[in-house]
Amino acid sequence: MAVEILAKKKVLIIGATGGIGSEATRLIRKGQANVFITGRNEEKLKQTARDNDIPAEQAFLLDVTDAKAVQTLATTIYDRVGPLDILINAAGIGYLNPLENTGAEDFSKVIDVNLKGAFHLMRYFLPPMKEARKGLVINIPGVLGKAPMAGAAAYAASKYGLNGMVKSIREELKRTEVRITNLYLGGVDSDFWDNIDMRVNRDKFINAKEAGRAIWFLCQQPVSGVVSEMVIQPFNHQAI
Repeated sequence: MAVEILAKKKVLIIGATGGIGSEATRLIRKGQANVFITGRNEEKLKQTARDNDIPAEQAFLLDVTDAKAVQTLATTIYDRVGPLDILINAAGIGYLNPLENTGAEDFSKVIDVNLKGAFHLMRYFLPPMKEARKGLVINIPGVLGKAPMAGAAAYAASKYGLNGMVKSIREELKRTEVRITNLYLGGVDSDFWDNIDMRVNRDKFINAKEAGRAIWFLCQQPVSGVVSEMVIQPFNHQAI
C-alpha cells in the first residue's frame, strides 16, 4: 500500500544527510517516489544518494539560510518536474544554553537556520503547490516548539516561531488541498546532542530511525484528511 501511495510522488527532503532525514529518504525512496535531497556535507550527500539509488543530479548542497540558493533550487526543481507533491524540512541545528551564556550571534544563528530557513523553503516551494491546489509540507518543530524548558530560550524561540508561522500560513491555504503537518519530536538520539553540554541519557531517547519512520508514515496520509500535528516522545517523558 505504501508503494502505491508514494510511487512517482515528487518529494524533496531537506537535511537528508542527518539521522532522521536519511532514514526518511530510505523509506520514501523504497516506496518508488521521485526523490530530491539536500544536505550541507558533500560526502554524506553523495553517499545518501548512492545508498538510495538517487541520481546525482537530484542531490543538492544547500544552506537553508541562503534565500537566493533556496530560490534557485526551487526554480531548478520546478523546471524539471513541476510543483512538488511533498516537501520535508528535516534541517535544523540544536542549541541549549542558559540565557546568560547565550550570545547574540548564537541566538541569531539558531533563528536563521531553524526559523528563517523554514521561511525561505516555504516562501519559494509553496506557491507552485498553492497554484496546483495540492501538496504536503512536513516541518519538525520538536516538542520545544510546544513546551519550553530551561536553557532553551534561543532554540524554543526558533521553534515557537516556526509553529506560529505555520499556523498563519495554513490560513492562507484554506481554499486549497495543500496540507502542512508539524512533527513534534522529543528526545531523539541524533547529532543534535553531539555538541550540547548537558547530561542526558540518550539510551532512553527515540531512535533516529523511528523518527524517520514517522515522517514516512505522514507521507502516506490520504488526501481526504490531514494530520495537522503528531507528537512523539520517549516513553519516560511526561506528556505535554
